[in-house]
Amino acid sequence: MPDSHSPQVTRLLPDAVHQAVKPGTAVVRLETTHDRQGVLDGAWWPRSRDIAAELPALITALTEYLGPITRVGLDADAWEALPTRMTVEGRVVHIDSSPVGDDTVLITLGEQDLFSFLVVPPHATPEAARAAMTEAVRADNVTQAAQILIDTGGRA
Repeated sequence: MPDSHSPQVTRLLPDAVHQAVKPGTAVVRLETTHDRQGVLDGAWWPRSRDIAAELPALITALTEYLGPITRVGLDADAWEALPTRMTVEGRVVHIDSSPVGDDTVLITLGEQDLFSFLVVPPHATPEAARAAMTEAVRADNVTQAAQILIDTGGRA
């Protein structure tokens, strides 16, 4: 049973879901595309920059939909006390410090299946967060995460 700190994971952002998007939400584009032209595969709106508090719930939620997560790439400058690994539900997840920017998280399944997620800043307004997440999960999106946040007002 999910607790109140577990992210809500949705396939896309239909109108009915817009009102449910709040800090702690992850949105994943689960529809398969043959060419994976989109720059981003999903979006995450953490409640804070405390990675120990935020990442386990994201990993748990994504594992349910995508399978076991083996690595997470984050920009160390964007998060408080970035560890090198975490154990989530009995599985070790390696944490890589990558210069991906504070607006991106990289999720790896197995050895090579890489997913790129937009990270909406915790302080973003609900309207800006919804707009950014909607853009990020569009299959034909070619806009980088930083630009999406600028365009939608999600970056302060």
